[in-house]
Amino acid sequence: MLKELNKESFKKRVHNYELDKEEWNFQGDKPCIIDFYADWCQPCKMLAPILEDIAKEYEGKIDVYKVNTESEQELSASFGIRSIPSLLFVPMGESPQMAAGMLDEKALKSVITDVLKIK
Repeated sequence: MLKELNKESFKKRVHNYELDKEEWNFQGDKPCIIDFYADWCQPCKMLAPILEDIAKEYEGKIDVYKVNTESEQELSASFGIRSIPSLLFVPMGESPQMAAGMLDEKALKSVITDVLKIK
């Protein structure tokens, strides 16, 4: 299941970007994908069911979150979101990686294997 994040839940579950401006300090207990989206964005609407399927398939192995760029403008700006959808892939113990644009299921699974280190 996709979980919606706001500024406060993002700081608790992912990274307190206000406290740790220089160094990434992941708060999660498993790798995650964060979808920065907007309700009006057509590619975002196409990506949503794919992310739902990914969340179900990898349940217990990764978390999948969503951040609405319209209601969470400060949070989105702090990550330099300029185009949507944008996906932030957060592995355990490594720096996160951002991908802008629509990814299909095959590409997402490849990133989950290669970046998040989940088989």
